[in-house]
Amino acid sequence: MDLAFLIAVAGVLLLFGAISRRAERSPLTPPLAFVGVGLALSPVGLGWLDLSPSNEVIHGLAELTLVLVLFMDAVRIELSCLRREGNLPLRLLAIGLPLTIVLGAAGAVAIFPGLGLAAAFLLAAILAPTDAALGQSVISSPRVPVRIRQALNVESGLNDGIALPIVLMLASLAALNGETNSLAYWLRFVGLQLLGGPLIGLAVGYLGGWLVLRATQSGWMNAPFQRLSGLGLALLAFAGAESVGGNGFIAAFIAGLTLGNTARGVCDSLYQFGEAEGQLLTLLVFLIFGAVMVPAALAHAGAEALVYALLSLTLIRMLPVALSLLGSGLRPASYAFIGWFGPRGLASILFVLVVLEAGRLEAGALLETVVVLTVLLSTLLHGVSAYPLARRYGAHVALTGEAPEHEPVTELPVRVQHSDHASTA
Repeated sequence: MDLAFLIAVAGVLLLFGAISRRAERSPLTPPLAFVGVGLALSPVGLGWLDLSPSNEVIHGLAELTLVLVLFMDAVRIELSCLRREGNLPLRLLAIGLPLTIVLGAAGAVAIFPGLGLAAAFLLAAILAPTDAALGQSVISSPRVPVRIRQALNVESGLNDGIALPIVLMLASLAALNGETNSLAYWLRFVGLQLLGGPLIGLAVGYLGGWLVLRATQSGWMNAPFQRLSGLGLALLAFAGAESVGGNGFIAAFIAGLTLGNTARGVCDSLYQFGEAEGQLLTLLVFLIFGAVMVPAALAHAGAEALVYALLSLTLIRMLPVALSLLGSGLRPASYAFIGWFGPRGLASILFVLVVLEAGRLEAGALLETVVVLTVLLSTLLHGVSAYPLARRYGAHVALTGEAPEHEPVTELPVRVQHSDHASTA
């Protein structure tokens, strides 16, 4: 492995770690710091890091991170709470997410006339999932009502897993380039992707969760291996599904969702793994994103890509959110707040890497440029605005008394916890 890359990783981990508690109350988020360092060390900066976008290590890291993120995001979601208290997240997922994809595809066709319909929908689907970790101050701030925080947290935890099958199907359609396949081919493909993967994930999540829970309760499994069991189960679900022709990413998501709702007694240990080892993988992806993907995108980005990226973060996200929240009783300020804080981050980066690795996409370069530019702008704009807007919105909504925003809900874990010092500020 490149020594310059190792030095960069070690250096930014130590230096940012030294100020991490202070940074929680500033616009400097961990993803923004790692993207900035990656860009500074890239060929367009100091030139210390010169990694090839086709590097197998990069794609291997992307796949491993996506498997773990899908698994850990799903583990956090308690379906009984979602059924009982999930009016807002269900609105965002069942109405807002599909409308975002449709509106995003319409915008892509209008801005990029040469883009095929399947590729336009693919671009929209890749950019549909949100990454609440880019606005961590929002979902960790006690100033923001718990109901609003949890709506954003649950939406972010589930929309990547929901969008993934759509992305995979659209990628297959976009790669046909005018060719056709038989009905039997598509039935087999859909069956393996949408049935094979979930069934493997269901089995691994249920049986694996039972095993870890029983071993823990009997005193046979110690705390470090309880945390590591999450990685083992995620990889087992992925590899098991891939070995039978199913989709390993979908299997990992379903495994996490199953384990999180059948063996909640072991979930605390998994959260700890996700906050440390899982965050390390995530930050490595953001460092590579800044060092490898951003320079290439900036070199090819035109005005159209910038316009679409800005629309994706504003109108394409905020209008569907507003429509999905009609009748909820929330105030206009809450519509705007929830609509704005739908950052695009890790899932979009990993989705585009996985799609491009499969190859055969004529519009692959354009999709990568637009996705990278959107995530770059989101990392900056949402990172900078999260803390001040959380304070301002919290102060505004505190004056509303018995408004629907203040209805009590169960607070589910977030991907990365902030310190008590920052959260109470």
